[in-house]
Amino acid sequence: MWALSAAGCRWLGAAGSLGVTVGGYAAGALPVRGGGEVWAPRGSGPEALGAVLCALGLTLLVLAWWRYGVLLARGARDRALVTLACWAAPLLVAPPLHSADVYSYIAQGAMVLEGHDVYGAGPSVLGPGDLGADAAASVGGNWTDTPAPYGPVFLLVAEAVVRLTGGAVVPAVLLFRLVAVAAVALLVWAVRGLDRDEGALWLAVLNPLVLVHVVGGVHNDGIMAGLMLAGVLLAVRGRWVGGSVLVGCAVMVKSPAAVALLFIGVLVARRAGGGARGLAKGLLPGAVAGAVAAGASLLAGTGFGWLGTQSVAGAIHTPLSLTSDLGLALGTLVADDPGPVKTAVQQAGLLAAAAVIAVLAWRAYRGRTDPVLGLGLSLVALVALSPMVQPWYLLWGTAVVAAAARRSRAGQVLAVLSAALVYETQPDGRTPWYGFVAAGLVLALGLLWLRRDPWPPARSGGAAEGARPVGAGR
Repeated sequence: MWALSAAGCRWLGAAGSLGVTVGGYAAGALPVRGGGEVWAPRGSGPEALGAVLCALGLTLLVLAWWRYGVLLARGARDRALVTLACWAAPLLVAPPLHSADVYSYIAQGAMVLEGHDVYGAGPSVLGPGDLGADAAASVGGNWTDTPAPYGPVFLLVAEAVVRLTGGAVVPAVLLFRLVAVAAVALLVWAVRGLDRDEGALWLAVLNPLVLVHVVGGVHNDGIMAGLMLAGVLLAVRGRWVGGSVLVGCAVMVKSPAAVALLFIGVLVARRAGGGARGLAKGLLPGAVAGAVAAGASLLAGTGFGWLGTQSVAGAIHTPLSLTSDLGLALGTLVADDPGPVKTAVQQAGLLAAAAVIAVLAWRAYRGRTDPVLGLGLSLVALVALSPMVQPWYLLWGTAVVAAAARRSRAGQVLAVLSAALVYETQPDGRTPWYGFVAAGLVLALGLLWLRRDPWPPARSGGAAEGARPVGAGR
């Protein structure tokens, strides 16, 4: 049947992406001001129809993606990059989808350009006549008064976007989307450098979470992941200094990329022969990245305020955070004020994540775990135990695991989670209860599918099967 072939999946997925885009013009995260005639709110009726069209398109895209992955796992050969282009192309002209975060990016770029302290105030500091005011008016309520949790490298990008577009909402969003596409291209290069299997691209880049939240939603997690994985690739090839520079830049976008420095350090230490000398050399990637962070902070003119804003996001409760949910539940049961109990559980979760990361790094150092796979699993653990979790955070570790062990059980479970979490947020960025119900149903169906019809085991030649011996450069 044509629809079940690789070519059929390509065009069915493109149709789904087109449906998401068209529906987004009525149901997306439209700006409050500055959207002009094209991105203007259209009333409750068109919005409801747009939401239905988005849901149908998203489901068609997810089904096409899953079937495409099954075909690749069973040995089919196809041009995954052509498929990626077909699926991503309609989203390039969509309004922001499933999140209003891009408006925060524009407002923060304007704040830097106008000399405001982005680490001391939120977008609400911009007045009605200020540059970026239209974007600031569209920032989600939780983030209006929240200082930027991003590093100076990203703020330099945001400032450049605002400078080039004058802060006008539509041009700025579209330019940010081009930056996101460049990040996806970097991710493609890094994944293909680590594993030539088309299936690795399927999980890392054709993933609906990437299409919906990086291309459609314009999240800067794509920039962080692209820089981080490109840095890891250079380190695997023996060019750890350049790799550490790229990872340092990734940390200056979003701080979780710092985990990669630990595993680059493992690679350097093993190549130096281990022992005290190896461990000393293993500290050098962190020193290089530290120099990058200092230079970026001075170049951006924003100072080192980012050191004090890394925990601001944790103050906002997200239902996907297991530690926040557990802490809130326990605090409600045992105390009048659940806040301290919730904070304690969140901190315990971060300590547990640190312990998991340390174990995986030690196993990688001892040669028992591939360092790239160890990094991917570490990032997944960090997301699972963090005080704030958004669906697109799963991409941090998923892209890395895809490049190391896509056919493994971990890769398959991450694929199922990706298909499920893409339903959690609505096109306008809300997270209603039925989004969680839909995600739960997809998760249950996906896990049942994998249990009944597991993918074939990996063939030799991938990143996790010995093509990249620990400590060997290429």
